[in-house]
Amino acid sequence: MPHLLSKSKYVRGLQCDRALWLDVHNPRLACYTAEQMRRFDRGREFEYAFKDIFPNGVDISLEMKRNVDAYPERTTQLLEKEEEVDIFEAGFQYDDVLVLADVVHKNADGSLDIYEVKSGTALSDTYRNDAAVQYYVISHCRVVNSFSLVFNDGNGGFIKEDLSSDLAEQASEVEHNIVAMKEILLHGEPDTPTGQHCLDPYACPYQHYCAQGVRQLSLFS
Repeated sequence: MPHLLSKSKYVRGLQCDRALWLDVHNPRLACYTAEQMRRFDRGREFEYAFKDIFPNGVDISLEMKRNVDAYPERTTQLLEKEEEVDIFEAGFQYDDVLVLADVVHKNADGSLDIYEVKSGTALSDTYRNDAAVQYYVISHCRVVNSFSLVFNDGNGGFIKEDLSSDLAEQASEVEHNIVAMKEILLHGEPDTPTGQHCLDPYACPYQHYCAQGVRQLSLFS
C-alpha cells in the first residue's frame, strides 16, 4: 500500500504543520541552499563509511531505486531467509508510515539490530525523534533486539548508542503525533505564519514560499 508519512515527513511535521502539508502535497516548492546540499552529501558519505563495516550487506535501494513502496516486501523476503543477513535501506510500513532503516542486522533468532547513522557529533532531539518513529514502525513489524544511533566521534569514527529503552517509552507520543499529522493532511494547506520555527532545528526549504506576501518590517518599525 502507498505510504502517507515517512520518517523525514514525521520530523518535518514536528517542526511545522504547514511544511509537512507542503512536503506531501506540493514538494516541488522546496528550495534547498548549496550548503544544505553539501550537508546532505556529507551525511551520505558518513553513512556509506559505516555501511562498509557490513561487506555482505544487501542494498535494497540499488534493487528497487525510487519505488520505495516496494521496499517492505523485498525486506520481508530477505528477512524470511534462515541465515543471518545485513540489509541497507530496509523498508517497514505500519499505520501508513514508511521508514527505511540505514542498516538492519537479522540475528539467528530472527530479532533485529537497527543502526540509524547520523554524521553529527552529538545526539540531538531531532535525531531522537527520527529514531523514535523508526522504532515505533519497525517494532510493530518485527522483534527489535536493539536500536542504536550511530554518530560521528569528531574524527570520522563511529560512536554507537543503544536507545532502545528510551524509544520504547516514546511509543505513545509517536502514535499521538502520527494521528495529528494524518489529520492535518486531510485538509487544506495550513495558514501557519512564519517565525523562529522556520529555522529551528533546520532551515525549512519552504520558508521563501511561506514568506511570499508577508509584509517585511523595516529596522525602524
